[in-house]
Amino acid sequence: MRVRRTFSARSQSPTALTIGNFDGVHRGHQAMLARLKDQARALGMRACVLTFEPHPLELFAPKTAPTRLTSLREKLELLAEHGVECVQVNRFNRAYANLSPQDFIEQVLLAGLGMRWLLIGDDFRFGARRAGDFALLQEASAKHGFGLEAMHTVAQDGVRVSSSAVRAALAAGRLAEAEALLGRPYSISGRIVHGDKLGRTIGYPTANVQLRHNRPPLYGIFAVRTRAGDGQLRYGAASLGLRPTVDDSGRAKLEVHLFDYDGDLYGHHLRVDFLHKIRDEEKFSDLESLKARIARDCDIAREYLAAYESV
Repeated sequence: MRVRRTFSARSQSPTALTIGNFDGVHRGHQAMLARLKDQARALGMRACVLTFEPHPLELFAPKTAPTRLTSLREKLELLAEHGVECVQVNRFNRAYANLSPQDFIEQVLLAGLGMRWLLIGDDFRFGARRAGDFALLQEASAKHGFGLEAMHTVAQDGVRVSSSAVRAALAAGRLAEAEALLGRPYSISGRIVHGDKLGRTIGYPTANVQLRHNRPPLYGIFAVRTRAGDGQLRYGAASLGLRPTVDDSGRAKLEVHLFDYDGDLYGHHLRVDFLHKIRDEEKFSDLESLKARIARDCDIAREYLAAYESV
């Protein structure tokens, strides 16, 4: 998959395009990508996605912007898995936000990206003050001769599939619901870095996964499945949170204790699938109490994972 962060004044080849933040790449996004690929194939064009970095709300309302489900790298990996041929990552800043809807269509979509067919969600708005809508795109389609299609909302078990619905399910610990909305277990991936080695001193060594999420969408203790660069699946128990017993920094950390593994994964990129929430974080009075609770958490995780793998 080709990833571009800039584009020339005029694109060299026609594209079939869809636009969005694609945070989480959930089932609704996946339906759009499947339709995009089908139409691109029929028209003999590249299937391309236009997305933004940062999320627009992180520019306009950073204190209330939604928690990200995926980092940019994770999002790009997921888009590649779903067959997207090229992704245009446009920096979202004040100048970009102030583009008129007409300039966005003519300068970005037509001239910059060579868009000749466009697929959007039914609630898509664009341009300065979000003044652009489907009706305006219809006018531009007639004027410039590009194809246009709007895709309706996708529902899962009666629930509208959206990034907001996924965030709500994760925050409440409803991982099965989040998995149904995503079409896969929720995951976080990152490079394994050195930590404070506390886990090793109490008998539970951990892989410390570098977080790209300023505010993870879920906290607690979990049964997890992991995959490193070697493709090997490994299972374990993970802590994602603030570690209140041993840390007062206020920074979230993801630590994974892998069962029956004593190798060296430092520097590797690790994907962590969150399969089951065991409990919320809690603060213990001493390390012995923490160690006893970790042992119990690992027993619960092993029991859950044994049942999970037998299904």
